[in-house]
Amino acid sequence: MAVVDITQLPPLLPRYGALVGLDLGEKTIGVAVSDTTRMVASPLELIRKTKFTDDAAALFKLMDGREVAGIVIGLPVNMDGTEGPRAQSSRAFARNLLRLRPELVITFWDERMSSMAINRFLIDEADLNRGRRAEVVDKMAAGWILQGALERLRGLG
Repeated sequence: MAVVDITQLPPLLPRYGALVGLDLGEKTIGVAVSDTTRMVASPLELIRKTKFTDDAAALFKLMDGREVAGIVIGLPVNMDGTEGPRAQSSRAFARNLLRLRPELVITFWDERMSSMAINRFLIDEADLNRGRRAEVVDKMAAGWILQGALERLRGLG
């Protein structure tokens, strides 16, 4: 369908259906999913990146059967609000997903500080060592990104 601003998302989505959140790292893709009423985001999976078609296939396999209505991709905006190469890469990822599944509705969510906030939580609250944090930070960041978008969408309703 299209990549749209989050404020344009509600009319394009069915009333119910899960949303998938993505945190696109250099080596992994963190995946989170919401419930069908879009109240709660839960970390789901970590996809280890290989090549785009394989990464997309792994993502679509996770989405299929979950009544997914749309995708929220974390957009790594610079602290000054500008977009650099990582943001451009995220936008390219979305365009490539749409080439494979043109019916998708995709939006972006400013992910500034998401990984830092998750790392802080995992150190302070969960007391996880560096190795264990590396295994969970991207999928938890995807949950953080998706939860922020869900809260914004509820404010638009």
